[in-house]
Amino acid sequence: MVSPNPSLFFTLLLLSVAVASSSSSQPNATNIGQGYRLISVEEAPDGGLIGLLQVNKKTKIYGPDIPLLRFYAKHETDNRLRVQITDATKPRWEVPYNLLPREQPPPLTQSIGRKSIKNPITVSEYSGSELLLSYTSNPFTFAVKRKSNGETLFDTNSLFSSLVFKDQYLEISTKLPKDASLYGLGENTQPHGIKLYPSDPYTLYTTDISAINLNADLYGSHPVYMDLRNNGDSASAHAVLLLNSNGMDVFYKGTSLTYKVIGGVFDFYFFSGPSPLNVVDQYTSFIGRPAPMPYWAFGFHQCRWGYHNLSVVEDVVENYKKAQIPLDVIWNDDDHMDGHKDFTLNPVNYPRPKLLNFLDKIHKIGMKYIVIIDPGIAVNSSYGVYQRGLANDVFIKYEGEPFLAQVWPGAVNFPDFLNPKTVSWWGDEVRRFHELVPVDGLWIDMNEASNFCSGKCKIPKGKICPSGTGPGWICCLDCKNITKTRWDDPPYKINASGTQVPIGYKTIATSAVHYNGVLEYDAHSLYGFSQSIATHKALQGLQGKRPFILSRSTYVGSGKYAAHWTGDNQGTWENLRYSISTMLNFGIFGVPMVGSDICGFYPQPTEELCNRWIEVGAFYPFSRDHANYYSPRQELYQWESVAQSARNALGIRYKLLPYLYTLSYEAHVSGAPIARPLFFSFPTYTECYGLSTQFLLGSSLMISPVLEQGKTQVKALFPPGSWYSLLDWTSTISSKNGVYVTLDAPLHVVNVHLYQNAILPMQRGGMISKEARTTPFTLIVAFPAGATQGEAKGNLYLDEDEQPEMQLGNGYSTYVDFQATVKQGAVKVWSEVQEGKFALDKGFTIEAISVLGLDGSGVISEVEIDGKPLMSVTNATVSTSQHVHLDGENNGESKIIMVGLTGLNIPVGRNFAMTWKMG
Repeated sequence: MVSPNPSLFFTLLLLSVAVASSSSSQPNATNIGQGYRLISVEEAPDGGLIGLLQVNKKTKIYGPDIPLLRFYAKHETDNRLRVQITDATKPRWEVPYNLLPREQPPPLTQSIGRKSIKNPITVSEYSGSELLLSYTSNPFTFAVKRKSNGETLFDTNSLFSSLVFKDQYLEISTKLPKDASLYGLGENTQPHGIKLYPSDPYTLYTTDISAINLNADLYGSHPVYMDLRNNGDSASAHAVLLLNSNGMDVFYKGTSLTYKVIGGVFDFYFFSGPSPLNVVDQYTSFIGRPAPMPYWAFGFHQCRWGYHNLSVVEDVVENYKKAQIPLDVIWNDDDHMDGHKDFTLNPVNYPRPKLLNFLDKIHKIGMKYIVIIDPGIAVNSSYGVYQRGLANDVFIKYEGEPFLAQVWPGAVNFPDFLNPKTVSWWGDEVRRFHELVPVDGLWIDMNEASNFCSGKCKIPKGKICPSGTGPGWICCLDCKNITKTRWDDPPYKINASGTQVPIGYKTIATSAVHYNGVLEYDAHSLYGFSQSIATHKALQGLQGKRPFILSRSTYVGSGKYAAHWTGDNQGTWENLRYSISTMLNFGIFGVPMVGSDICGFYPQPTEELCNRWIEVGAFYPFSRDHANYYSPRQELYQWESVAQSARNALGIRYKLLPYLYTLSYEAHVSGAPIARPLFFSFPTYTECYGLSTQFLLGSSLMISPVLEQGKTQVKALFPPGSWYSLLDWTSTISSKNGVYVTLDAPLHVVNVHLYQNAILPMQRGGMISKEARTTPFTLIVAFPAGATQGEAKGNLYLDEDEQPEMQLGNGYSTYVDFQATVKQGAVKVWSEVQEGKFALDKGFTIEAISVLGLDGSGVISEVEIDGKPLMSVTNATVSTSQHVHLDGENNGESKIIMVGLTGLNIPVGRNFAMTWKMG
């Protein structure tokens, strides 16, 4: 908790140094802006800090400077500091507080007077529990430090840049230590891996250009970065969020980072960490915890643009069954629609009676069905959705009329999701469609928003648009460019689409108007976010079930409502590699349910590539094969070799479903990413800071895939400690300092390793998650190899996954902590159960326990469960095996013991304790 009276920590150090009023000679002055000076400061009514900043010298580049700014700072929690700079005299655009709920600063009317104080403050401090804000008055700069070690996290006192604040151009810079490792600032495809790369461009502006474009602004905008620093024996991480929805360029030079933003305010939030997990916990506590996901969402998904009729979809489901490849969810792109129109069915290719029969059939076995919805609503006088939208006045306006664009159905209008009436209308349309087709989730695409045309358009007379032949994405409306306003042609050009295209290019005109006069210029990057919120509300209101939404466009806070896929990738080895970095970034962004189109969206993956891609994609949190209309068919059964790799990799995934689902619970309550970079578990191990070819699921399960053509081995990094192969528990790699090991990886094999000190819950697997989750559990207990003393921990979350809430205490969930210790030959494995009734009612049991890494002769004795001899209460079998343990650093070998207990029948919902002694 934050101190109830932050002013107790408020310290102003007044120096008697005379400060000149002129800043013309200041070293950080630039020709764009000459900076500001602090002219007054006082404590805010809410315990924060308010000051007034006056421009030192006005310039005209990118427009006139705003002469008077308000500076506001507050330690909102022990680990979160807010620093906001805005116009002191009138409100400016901010991310709406109803979209992203947060504390509001004091109204501008409560700002302190403008009169300069006689003794300017030249050094000042404002202290919280974890972070310390300091600032200088002329030129005004501020710095944020970590109190525990004095480390400077953010410092605007720059020699090359000053604070610039114009109506359509804001600039600020921070210095950085050269050894800082930065992550985030998306969405983009990063060819250099997850770690930000100096001099690569980072532009944030939601755009429909495919993910094959490198270092360009893609579908989402996430102006947040994590900064990880190593201090020898310790490491610390923090995050910086600039909460601003306007387009921006961020220039990272290695020792500095500069924001250049085309509107809004500077609204910084600093999260103190100090561990990467702490950072994401604090960040998602602020922006919203990740949405709870239904259990089936962690099964495998199959989609394709081009399933021309229902019989094709039925064949796909049947072929997965014949190939014995698990499948939980079948998807339709817009093939099911009547003329590409939202909330419709094609009466010829997807006749409703036959579709309902198909859905009834798959629903009975636990499969699910999801369809796509684009935001553009077809302009069509006989189309009820459009007519009801017009009647409710829900569309974004241009010059008083609904803004006309073109997407798949032809001419469209875009709903304005900032308008409460639109949210209600959208919910009603979702309800009507669900009554027509009982879909199990919605896929919201093209919501950057994407437009095949640019400018002011009208429907052409005398021709059909689109013609129905050729690519459907060619603009056929009559359009004129719009450049007459400063919103359409701002003075500073961000690097939009990687080529400085106009910011209204192939999207909604930026001078178009939303509800209450909000400009598209300001709200553009919030479009997909606002649609996700409206869609989530609509689905939640249908049957009281847990919604599943997949959104292409995302913003800060989208993870609270939706999952994400990484958009239009290509079936290439490079795109396979890029997918890992993008996935890991979205975990940091608070959108842990994420994955890429397996085998690639654009043509055309090779058979070998598709083999390797499913071996990666089986471990994406969101695992889906999806392909383009013009691609050859690439379902996993199309090649026998790929089918074999799919059976192997997805076979592992379906055994791991309880672990993945427990991770999703952890994500929901603490923000912890499901898929994580290795540095999350090994923050002091600098060798893994830039590693983008391996990843963790949770804290302990490492995936080391083949990512290069023709390779049957993979060089994998093993951080310090003991690692056990999931394919062969007797295969162990240990090191004291971390080591690279070359692993065999023939075509159908993906290497997965479990780390020491972990307890992994698994089940038998199956062809569908509903079936797999009813099978008995096995616990894998991993001690440090050969240790005479050690401990291991794990957990398990179970619930009625269709319930809207993912929480304990509702009678529909159970949580279990598993623990194990070994000490001087005595082994104990036990559980501590919370809310056990649900698991008991479902009949979940543990049938086996395997304990890895033990020291001893292989003889065990005095095996007891709950204080009674094991054999007196069960027909269990106890076995031991001795196996070779590889010292990865010294190439040495030693013997360790694995103990297996099978034939158990331990209720998951009841505490148990099992003990034995090693000989």
